[in-house]
Formats: sequence, C-alpha cells, structure tokens
Amino acid sequence: MSARDLVEVADPEFDRPVFRQSGFDGILTAKEMDEKISAWLKKTREAKGISRADLAHLLGLSVSVYGRYERGSEARLSIPRLIHLCEIIGFMPLDMIFDAAPHLWGKTPEEAEDRKTLTKIVECLPHETIRDLIRLMKRMTPGEPSTDTVVSSNSESG
Repeated sequence: MSARDLVEVADPEFDRPVFRQSGFDGILTAKEMDEKISAWLKKTREAKGISRADLAHLLGLSVSVYGRYERGSEARLSIPRLIHLCEIIGFMPLDMIFDAAPHLWGKTPEEAEDRKTLTKIVECLPHETIRDLIRLMKRMTPGEPSTDTVVSSNSESG
C-alpha cells in the first residue's frame, strides 16, 4: 500500500474504510468527486451549446433524470452512460476524470497538466504521424522493443 502511496480513509459513502491516493488538494470524498464530475458535465454541455432537454432526449432519458447527473444527486454515471455521453457531446472519458482526479496524471499539478496537454495533441494527429511518434518514443524508452519490424511488415502488406 505504501508503494502506491495509498492511505486508509473513511468516506461516508462506504461502510468500511477505503484506501486512496492523496490528490493535489487532499483526498476528495466520493460525494466531492461526484460534484466535480457533475459541474464538469454541465459546463461541457453548455459550452457545446446543447440544452439539457436535447441531451436528455438523445440519451433516452427524461430531463429530470438527466438533471440528476448534472446536480450530482441521486444518480451516478455508469460506464455505458459515460460512453454514450462521449459519443453525443464529443469528449474523451479522460477529460472528465482529469477534472476530478488530476493527480492520476502526475506528481505535480504542472506535470498532470502537461500530460493532459500531450494527450490532447496526440488525439488530433493523423494516424501515420501517430505511428511515427510511437516508433520515436519506443527508441527513446529504455527496455522497449523496437516496433520498426512490425510497422514495416504491416506497411508492406497494406
């Protein structure tokens, strides 16, 4: 547990103690994470210019049920619902998760933000550029096998 920097915490959401990593601002409770996710979802929906009613309709939900997601009350997103939201609104799941737990991306806020920025840049690259980048990064990473032969044989057969 100490190797993963986990500490035992009590969270009102759970009957027993749980083990968590400390974030940049301490350890958030499940409720606090829900609130961050809800606020992010509302902000993102509004930024995309989609009304709550239209989004609820696209999700196959009533407005009141969808509203629970944005209020962070009584409803938690399931993974399939999160995927559906990503398809409709056009975001990656990691965007939402980063807002609630940026410490998962780095040891400092700056490192976490840099990793998020790098991820966003890579998401926009053309596929061939990504393949080139993978080859370059594998050469820069000690102990990683080279992908040159795999990529070359795939390129020749296609």
